[in-house]
Amino acid sequence: MPRQRSNSFHLQVATGLALYSIGALLLAVTPYHRPLIVLRCLGLALLAFAAFPKRSLTLWIFLAMLAGLETGLDAPAFAVQLRFLSDIFLRLIKVIVAPLILGTLITGIAGHGDLRKVGRIGWKSLVYFEAVTTLALFIGVFAINLSKAGEGLVLPATAKQAPPDAAPLQWTDFVLHIFPENIVNSVAENQILQVAVFAILFAIALTRVRQDLQKPILSFAESLTQVMFSFTNLVMYYAPIGIGAAMAYTVGHLGIAVLLPLIKLILTAYGALLAFLLLVLFPIACFARIPLKGFLSAVAEPATIAFATSTSEAALPRAMECMEAFGVPRRIVAFVIPAGYSFNLDGSTLYLALASVFVAQAASIHMSWSQQLLMVLTLMLTSKGIAGVPRATLLVLLASAATFHLPTEPVFVILGVDALIDMARTSLNVTGNCLASAVIARWENELPIARAHQGD
Repeated sequence: MPRQRSNSFHLQVATGLALYSIGALLLAVTPYHRPLIVLRCLGLALLAFAAFPKRSLTLWIFLAMLAGLETGLDAPAFAVQLRFLSDIFLRLIKVIVAPLILGTLITGIAGHGDLRKVGRIGWKSLVYFEAVTTLALFIGVFAINLSKAGEGLVLPATAKQAPPDAAPLQWTDFVLHIFPENIVNSVAENQILQVAVFAILFAIALTRVRQDLQKPILSFAESLTQVMFSFTNLVMYYAPIGIGAAMAYTVGHLGIAVLLPLIKLILTAYGALLAFLLLVLFPIACFARIPLKGFLSAVAEPATIAFATSTSEAALPRAMECMEAFGVPRRIVAFVIPAGYSFNLDGSTLYLALASVFVAQAASIHMSWSQQLLMVLTLMLTSKGIAGVPRATLLVLLASAATFHLPTEPVFVILGVDALIDMARTSLNVTGNCLASAVIARWENELPIARAHQGD
């Protein structure tokens, strides 16, 4: 019976997508639009019927994107009025970022106790994390500068203008701006870089006081983190409405031509993620003498879970089990993979660099290589600690736009297709963390070749 239901579900989804695709493709060759509207709506209805009994947020977001696209095409005047629904979603997302960064960074650093006791595995892991995520950032910047996907996006004239106070950002101003003078103001103004620096310094200071003084604050930080994860999950229930409204407004306001730059963005992101996989992770695995067949077999299931759910946290338990079965010692798995979820977000950091430059390109704001380098350094800090949150990169992208005086209108446009890219970047996050645990185990000479080849 479950198998029959699964076959019926896949048949309904395939039929719905086929009807919608045929109705969309025929727009280019026939002047009779009303029958095509009926055909596309029939496809959407079939998809909704298939999705109704399912509890998959990703499926509902995808359906909402198609519904928003259809609304923008068929009723642009109405679609433009739906922006407030997406603005609600953006506001709820923005309110999460500061407390979440505070909680995750404090628990991620101070939760290990005395920093000197973290030991050899700790510093090796952190060196590896920073080296790999920096490469991811540079690949993202290179890819978007190569494709120039944002340059074809036509925005209203007001959206292309930077805020009035957007003076050229000198490196001395940037360094000074990193450090907060009032953490309450930093949280209120959503200055995420200042919040991150405060959290790091606070966590280091916390490790230097007595255990009895550490426990209440660390317990509060851990509770804050868990509450914000729960808060985010509540907000994500609203995501299909917010993202569908964003797509409807984007197409209704800017026209069907907006889809071409967004398609280029999706292709650029997937191409960059694939390039990182082949040019960075694959050579690392070969250099560390990781058995590729066994590793791919071990990582397949957690990576698939991450792709389907768009959240790294959902794949965490299975990833740890699979890597331990692969041959990585439990003490290394228990440290490296959870720490990697705060400091080794390969897919997310790559996309953040790519999307930030896309925003500047869409707004016709030229960023020099030095400014892009400053942005990369900023993202190295602000991207830490939120891998377990669906659409987490949207939080950091909005914060980066504010830090570098970029308009938020292009971020609003990206929101419509973010779910399609989120699946791939989250899957890469999980793959990168699993590989990190194997590399650290090899670095420690605790991944015997005979044991590792059992996965082959």
